Amino acid sequence: MEPLETLLNQAEGPTLAFMRERCKLDDLAETLVAMANGQGGTVLLGVSGRNRTRIDGLNDVEAARDLALEAALICTPPLVLPLPQIVTYQSATLLLITVPPGLPHVYSLHGKYVQREGATNQPLMPDALRRLLRDRGEVSWDRLAREDVTLNDLDTNKVVAYARRIGITIDGNAFDFLFRRGCLARASNGTDYCPTNAGLILFGNDIEHYFPQAEITLVQYRGRDLADEFEREDVRDTLPEAARRAERWLMEHMRKGSRMVGLERQDWTQFPPAAVREALINAIAHRDYGVRGEGIRIALFADRLECYSPGRLPGHVTLENIVAERFSRNEALVQVLADWGLIERLGYGIDRMIQQMEQAGLPPPTFRETAAGFLVVLQGQVFPTSVSEVVDTQEWVRMGLNERQIAALLHLTEHRRITNRDMQELAPDVSAETIRRDLADLVERGLLLKVGEKRATYYILK
Repeated sequence: MEPLETLLNQAEGPTLAFMRERCKLDDLAETLVAMANGQGGTVLLGVSGRNRTRIDGLNDVEAARDLALEAALICTPPLVLPLPQIVTYQSATLLLITVPPGLPHVYSLHGKYVQREGATNQPLMPDALRRLLRDRGEVSWDRLAREDVTLNDLDTNKVVAYARRIGITIDGNAFDFLFRRGCLARASNGTDYCPTNAGLILFGNDIEHYFPQAEITLVQYRGRDLADEFEREDVRDTLPEAARRAERWLMEHMRKGSRMVGLERQDWTQFPPAAVREALINAIAHRDYGVRGEGIRIALFADRLECYSPGRLPGHVTLENIVAERFSRNEALVQVLADWGLIERLGYGIDRMIQQMEQAGLPPPTFRETAAGFLVVLQGQVFPTSVSEVVDTQEWVRMGLNERQIAALLHLTEHRRITNRDMQELAPDVSAETIRRDLADLVERGLLLKVGEKRATYYILK
């Protein structure tokens, strides 16, 4: 988002509108619809005049916020937007409403379809409306109502935690707010609430029962190819918790270490953690949950990470325009994950992934559509997958190993196993605690495997 002062110094246009505090509900809703049907934009409440002739500010901030939320709700379908932000300019308080680009639906107000043209809202002409319906016309999976479940199928503790996160008291309008967020819908009786797919997969009690396809499978292979030996974890949980658990597993299992550069020690990881996180969260937020029978699969190899998500690219996004274009297949899921701080709502994850890889001196990520899904590949720091691959001990030096550790690895190439006593004989002037730390570091790096306990402990090549 542009700085507030920059916005206020601009004239109104396709992505910017100024409105008075006491604007009509329908006028605000129509502007939100027009921006949603275009490239998104920003509405500032508390400013008068098309060219920012006067900054009036707000007298009743809560009433202005309620107006913004109500305006989003009366659109068809209801708009799921980031929470309006209270901002100040000089001594004036304003409300900033953001309409993200790439929303998945065609929106209307009282049956009227509009889009921004310059600084005004104009009716969509039939040809333009047909094109928009063609690109966005699907009813998104996450907004479909589930009348086979009730509010009792939601985990109240998770709903309370979310409400607190966004500043809503549970004894107030937490369920009303979930409705605004697309997590609840009106039941067929028109009065009660029922969970949508989004509400159930974000806050449900039994994710595995209702959504077996929401599984995340994490696998680590020691080498550069598929093999019979691997470590695996299957994560089945509500999406926010699944994202946290999967991220922890990936951070624990990708290789890491340190190296000496001159007189400085530099820590390194196999992949930039932020890039791994973006690949994971994008897969969770944007996959096609209507595809049953398979979940997200993430494989860690010695030289790369492969992240596969079911469903091909959505809407108008292609491999050629993926960096520049925005399209949110799962509008409600994305917004709640953004409220939790797990994803950036504006959808710049691909850009950040590319930047992180570049800053780490690694090749850019590669993207590929398969017959039924989407694959992201990150190339990582390249280093030996086993001791037997090292033909020059300088490679171990570059990995940051000390002389004692290198001596231990050379011992293992000949004797197949090593104990603390063997290490002590190789380095008689070093304390037992230092020997213990050296071996523990080799285990953490994934080079050695610890076998046995206490005095029976020995180490082998992993």
